[in-house]
Amino acid sequence: MSLRAETPAPPSARVHRFTRAERWVHRATAALMGVCVVTAAVLYVPQLAVLVGRRELVVRVHECAGLALPVPVLLGLASRAFRADLRFLNRFGPHDRVWLRAASRRDRRHGSRPAGKFNAGQKVYAAWIAGATLVMLGTGLMMWFTRLTPLMWRTSATFVHDWLALTIGVVLAGHIGMALGDPEARRGLRTGTVSEEWANREHPLWRP
Repeated sequence: MSLRAETPAPPSARVHRFTRAERWVHRATAALMGVCVVTAAVLYVPQLAVLVGRRELVVRVHECAGLALPVPVLLGLASRAFRADLRFLNRFGPHDRVWLRAASRRDRRHGSRPAGKFNAGQKVYAAWIAGATLVMLGTGLMMWFTRLTPLMWRTSATFVHDWLALTIGVVLAGHIGMALGDPEARRGLRTGTVSEEWANREHPLWRP
């Protein structure tokens, strides 16, 4: 019996998803957000505070990272592709409502979750994290520059800042967990390209 060499399967076609500028904005923002979360944990968890020490340095790092958090996005506005992505994220169409209804029913069938370049969950997350970042920045400035606002404002700002920080930590953990469950999405952010099969399955309304 003759043996025939098996023909290797052709590699999946790749489609372009993110430019270098878009990937840089995501990485820089993620790094700064990570610094903010870690330093906040050190400041508010006594065990970590004792372990790390140097509270004043941790406070300064936390403040600088918080102030720098909007910078990658502002610099990213120089990129046409990044501005286009912001427009996609800000548009909420009928298919996004279908996606959210399917998600609320835990319907994981791909056909029940139509999406363009970004799905409805990503759009909601982007809007929420952008608003939360602005609130954190505003309340942080009130806490930092104590002479600019009345005591009642600073007390309220501290309350909002602390509890919103906890909420951001929980939401970020969920975001990271979902990313860990989708290797191809992570590859898109790392290399800028995704497989055509993944794009057709997860974002059928997207036309690269």
